[in-house]
Amino acid sequence: MTDFQIKAATEQDVPLILSFIRQLAEYERLSQACVATEELLRESLFGPRPAAEVIVASTGDRPVGFALFFHNYSTFLGRPGIYLEDLFVVPEMRGRGYGKALLVHLAGIARERRCGRLEWSVLDWNEPSIRFYKSLGAISMDEWTIYRVTGESLERLASAPVTTRNP
Repeated sequence: MTDFQIKAATEQDVPLILSFIRQLAEYERLSQACVATEELLRESLFGPRPAAEVIVASTGDRPVGFALFFHNYSTFLGRPGIYLEDLFVVPEMRGRGYGKALLVHLAGIARERRCGRLEWSVLDWNEPSIRFYKSLGAISMDEWTIYRVTGESLERLASAPVTTRNP
């Protein structure tokens, strides 16, 4: 991997990032849920309050994958963590160490920033990724269940009247 590099994405990488996101959505059988646009990514990744960061892996001048991540926080550890939202390597370049290289790089960022953990989610049917993550020492957090509020449910919750009672 002598011509391999990982770099922080720039605003000029937005079309590439969106392409990777769409390819990942297709792989995860979630293309219908992918509504991201270049404009939304430009604002949320490179606007006044960036919500996430992206690193891009390339070999020579060919981009081969990316990782999109952001900070979370552990009250129990009293330290920030990194949540890996997306990790993607183009299908024809898988099995060559690029995914591991992205994770190693991200672990280095977590260590440099004094994060207490690096975590992510994986679809339960994605056996190749699960095997890969376990081979790196990752463990499944089976006792935790993720809950999510989106779309109309999020709008209803944000607009819900709040009533409290004194003890």
